[in-house]
Amino acid sequence: MKKLATTLGALALTATTAMADGPVVLNAVGTWSSLTNFQKHEEPFFNERLNAASGGNIVGKIQSQSGLGLKGFEIMRLVKNGVFDFAFGLPGYVAAENAIFEGADLSSLTQDIDTQRKVSDAYYPTLETAFADIYNAKLLMLYPFPSQTLWCNGEVNGIADLDGKKIRVYSTTLGDFVEGVGGTSVTVAFSEVIPALEKGVVDCAITGTMSAYTAKWNQVATHAYTLRVGWGLAFGAMNMDKWNSLSADQQALMQTEIAALTDAMWAETATEDDVAISCITGGECSVGEPGSMTLVEPSEADLALRDTIATDVVLARWAERCGAECAANWNETVGPILGLTAAAK
Repeated sequence: MKKLATTLGALALTATTAMADGPVVLNAVGTWSSLTNFQKHEEPFFNERLNAASGGNIVGKIQSQSGLGLKGFEIMRLVKNGVFDFAFGLPGYVAAENAIFEGADLSSLTQDIDTQRKVSDAYYPTLETAFADIYNAKLLMLYPFPSQTLWCNGEVNGIADLDGKKIRVYSTTLGDFVEGVGGTSVTVAFSEVIPALEKGVVDCAITGTMSAYTAKWNQVATHAYTLRVGWGLAFGAMNMDKWNSLSADQQALMQTEIAALTDAMWAETATEDDVAISCITGGECSVGEPGSMTLVEPSEADLALRDTIATDVVLARWAERCGAECAANWNETVGPILGLTAAAK
């Protein structure tokens, strides 16, 4: 927290100085510095692209939540309070405030990235309203991390082997899946997963394919079980007061540039699963040193059971948690894309 306070003080000084000279300064917090989304997209966008695209009229300054010592769960409260002007984060990390935030990435319901984008687009207006009402924030983008799969420190040969295991999750909907297979869900911040695996706090952990590789989970985990249980959908949102302080031209430029950023992030994520899985399991690897995890691919029976858990446990629990009005909205927006109906009792 001392480091965070020092950093925020420096950001405030930067903003005061820059504002005196004219440009709008946007202080942002990104996701994790070790991961592709921050390195290739979030950081260059704020530290370089905005300045260039606006001719110096908008200046961005971003640091990763991991670099600031944040866990991710507090990100939107900091934006609401004006500590940051803009944040990248995961809806699953803010869903404790309201289950509505989970609706575009319910565990295991969506199995290909094209469908996931359709789901995200359909649910966008719902999330836009929720961010405004709950966090006084303007939602500006949704983008994915790679497929969320399971990484275990011990032998796992199929979905049945998850029964009885302690499994790291970062959202309630992933916890629903874990409990649906007979496991125990344990909420652990991303930065704390490696020691949790080492010490046996968890037996397995859920994260994205490339996220697991770049964070070097292969140093402690032995089995890569590639059962897709989500996409790690992420958001970019700005403090509403800061957004409203921008001119119409500045808002238009931000939206144009963020739309291009969003397309680039979806396109890159679509390519990352195969690369990451090959790298982490000792195959061909063009992005770094190969790992040596054992690759375990789900069987047809595993996939069928996952789909049953997705509808009978994950969707059903979420609908109950979110309420009848929320479920009805999901049925009108996402339901037709997936051919599913959420029913709140």
